[in-house]
Amino acid sequence: MAVETKEYRAEARFQRVSPQKARLVLDLIKGRGVEEALTVAAFTKKRIAPVIHKLLTSAVDNAKYVSGEQGIDLDVDNLYVKLALANDGPRMKRIRPAPMGRAFRYQRRLTHIILSVAEREGAPGLVTKVEEPPAVGQTRLAAPKAASKATKTPAAKTKTKVAEPKASKTKIEEPKVAPKAAKATKTTAAEPKAPVKKAEATKKKAGKKA
Repeated sequence: MAVETKEYRAEARFQRVSPQKARLVLDLIKGRGVEEALTVAAFTKKRIAPVIHKLLTSAVDNAKYVSGEQGIDLDVDNLYVKLALANDGPRMKRIRPAPMGRAFRYQRRLTHIILSVAEREGAPGLVTKVEEPPAVGQTRLAAPKAASKATKTPAAKTKTKVAEPKASKTKIEEPKVAPKAAKATKTTAAEPKAPVKKAEATKKKAGKKA
């Protein structure tokens, strides 16, 4: 169950200062303890510092009053500045005279300052605000979302490769004829041609002599 600290706030609206100048002082006291923040605001040399000091004192007084009305055990020494805001308010349009009959326009900015104090977490006697448990319908809607997320997460993929039997490539070697034997057969086949040519030559010579 979520636990929220109870806050006590005070506001100062329509202050005649620009938000940028007010934030210079608010940034100095944000997150500090109440006593330290009051000391810083009291010794800061800014025109808005006394207003912030007074506003912080008002926030502490509001915390005391509300805790007394509601019967809450509040430790004032444990309070700190939780929120310090300077919001822009309405702007007042003004005209400043200029040379040669001209007029320059400018704006006067206003600021809404908001301060809230609360007790630090983890302290004894902490004033807390417990949130109500969610409705039954919201819990039912949350269950299918969690299931859908679980289904979306892919399981570890196991890549198993089955070794397929490789076809045995066996070449049947044909018997090779010995090259020397082949040459021998060629020469033997060519030898009987020579005497035939000699016989024909002798017959032609015999015919010429006759």
